[in-house]
Amino acid sequence: MTFVLNVAVSATVIAFAAWLAGRAPTLAGFIVALPLSTMIVVPMSYLQHGDAAASATLARSIFAAIPVSLCFFVPFLVSERLGLGFWTTYALGAAALAGGFFAHRALVQWWLGA
Repeated sequence: MTFVLNVAVSATVIAFAAWLAGRAPTLAGFIVALPLSTMIVVPMSYLQHGDAAASATLARSIFAAIPVSLCFFVPFLVSERLGLGFWTTYALGAAALAGGFFAHRALVQWWLGA
């Protein structure tokens, strides 16, 4: 039952943000940038596992990942200047994010010992 609730809440938030992007992209961008997924996942993790320490570690890992996840957006900042198409820019962002994952993993191992 918990899994179904997780899916329903997550899908609703994502669907709402995607719908809103067509009407008010700036507002949708702001909403998506909010830590909505974190605000959903951290308490659901605690409710599902009942482990406050694990939930705190999850939150610290998310905190470390936020600046790293911004790597995805760097190609979008320069795409017009470089004349890149959407899918090329998206692929470069995904590649930058993949590189950021390894940076996050190293940071978390150093900081949290996890």
